[in-house]
Amino acid sequence: MTQLPAPGGPSAGRVWFITGASRGLGRAFAEAALAAGERVVATARDVSCLDGHEHEGRLVVLPLDVSRRTDVFAAVDRAVAAFGRLDVVVNNAGQLVLGMVEETTEEQVRDHLDVNFFGALWVTQAVLPVLRAQGAGHLVQVTAMGAGGGSAGSGIYSAGKAALGAMGEAVAAEAGPLGIHVTLLEPGPYDTGLGHLGTTVTAPHPAYDGVRAALEASWTESPPPASPAAAAQVVLEVSRMASPPRRIVLGDRAWDEVVASLRERLREYTAWEYLSRRGG
Repeated sequence: MTQLPAPGGPSAGRVWFITGASRGLGRAFAEAALAAGERVVATARDVSCLDGHEHEGRLVVLPLDVSRRTDVFAAVDRAVAAFGRLDVVVNNAGQLVLGMVEETTEEQVRDHLDVNFFGALWVTQAVLPVLRAQGAGHLVQVTAMGAGGGSAGSGIYSAGKAALGAMGEAVAAEAGPLGIHVTLLEPGPYDTGLGHLGTTVTAPHPAYDGVRAALEASWTESPPPASPAAAAQVVLEVSRMASPPRRIVLGDRAWDEVVASLRERLREYTAWEYLSRRGG
């Protein structure tokens, strides 16, 4: 673990607190912030691949399991002790459950939501007092493209991201008047390693063999995922805006699919408007 610098640290550069920073998007966000001369508290369950020596004084590495609420609050306390403030907080830690909703076990669902939803909630609760006291700060919640809906084969993952998006909207309304910005990132497919290192696969039920085969065929035909470095540059730009977006989709493919999904939802709502209006 990197030794904590003296409180306050270097005078230049904002302070980022990033969860899930050992790989993928989280690591790319941390690298982009450091390259821009800013300071970073990088957290992850396994921090063995994170080396702070080349960024001496500007990078603090902390092991953290976000599903443990007490540990989250302690990590935030250490981050503030290291650098004196927090400017950009990125709730990025996450994992993936692949399988049909019927196939998932109680343990799989609870373990998944403990990280993807409750972990982000604990971080949000831990940093809000710091940001409130400063009267400023930017909370970035990493959801997923089309986080308001679900997809076959990833229903539990979609549910957690939708819940995170709803919680983020509420925090934006509650904390916005206090000077705190909230941005919900909706990234598309990126080359993060999540599909190999952070994925739980359900035991397949034969009733869904046809659905599963169609999904696997669509994945094979999909273009390769984008580089996390491209997303990191967008996030860096968004973090510098005086009035950042509440929601932003990341990636060409993601933008096209999200807009198409919204148009289809509006079409369906409109088709059944006459029944909706009968409800009084």
